[in-house]
Amino acid sequence: MIVQDRKCMKIWITRHGQTNLNKAKLMQGRTDEPLNERGFAQAKEAREKIGEVHFDKVYASPLSRAIDTASIIGGVDRKDIIVDPRIIEVDFGRYEKRPYAKMGLHMTLYWMLPTIIPAPKTVETIPAMKARGGSFLDDIIADGRKNDCENILVACHGGIMRVLSGYMLGRRSGLMWYPKPHNCEIRVFDADPGKHEMVADYK
Repeated sequence: MIVQDRKCMKIWITRHGQTNLNKAKLMQGRTDEPLNERGFAQAKEAREKIGEVHFDKVYASPLSRAIDTASIIGGVDRKDIIVDPRIIEVDFGRYEKRPYAKMGLHMTLYWMLPTIIPAPKTVETIPAMKARGGSFLDDIIADGRKNDCENILVACHGGIMRVLSGYMLGRRSGLMWYPKPHNCEIRVFDADPGKHEMVADYK
């Protein structure tokens, strides 16, 4: 774990806890699969790792696995979570619920090398992911500064988390594709102007 103490607004981005589709190693995009028992436990463990952090605002994808994760890690009631469709998981189209090992060459290469290999038909493109992810972060950072927020939690998914992380780091590609985010991993980013860097990573 990398931790630096900074008095500034921080964006905490987490991936949801485990689901049965995760456990079965199936592609899980926009299917509204709930957390399984291990997923709820992971979210509780993640909350314990970060201690008594107070989140001024908590955002989540519209999918239940992200909302439940946000509620547990954020320490807030589900009704107090701000749901935003821009941070829903990638649309995997016809590859939804396929085994990781049986996606076919094109999809496998795209998911390994998204800046080189174009998205297969029916699959959301990297530019589309970057557009919605960047728009979301611009809005919540502006709102956070306006309202003097110190900590903002975002609960989302493994695919879009790679985009959000890359945006926060100011990566030229717009992506932080590797390493793959673990279930309930929390990446903490400094949101001060011109400082974009990851200041903590709870795995």
